[in-house]
Amino acid sequence: MSQQDILQYIPQRPPFVMIDSIAKADGIVSETNFTIREGHLFVEDGTFTEPGLVENMAQTAAAGTGYSLMQQGKTVPVGFIGALKGLNIMDFPKVGDTITTEVSFKNQVLNVHIVQGRVFNKGQEIANCELKIFLQES
Repeated sequence: MSQQDILQYIPQRPPFVMIDSIAKADGIVSETNFTIREGHLFVEDGTFTEPGLVENMAQTAAAGTGYSLMQQGKTVPVGFIGALKGLNIMDFPKVGDTITTEVSFKNQVLNVHIVQGRVFNKGQEIANCELKIFLQES
């Protein structure tokens, strides 16, 4: 799937796109890949920073939701990060690394989705947190 194809599932637009491909989206678990590039908005001194990791998890959640809804013929909603819980960052990926991000749906209360995000680099978990994502009503 090209980055142009990704744009149909998420509300973000370049240069704020932090996923390159969707590997899985089944309504419960979403998995994406993203290669860290020099000059990216959240790259500092050759390292992908905290806001980039968090936004990458949020966009992975958005891509999974967007993909599932489009399969049902529904409109892709706009979502906003409402809260983070238990953010752990064990390492930061560097320019040239390709990270894999997995987001698991945990619960929904009204228009709030609660998900668990995990970011991996070279097979090792490097970041995780729980996100509360508010979906804007159509």
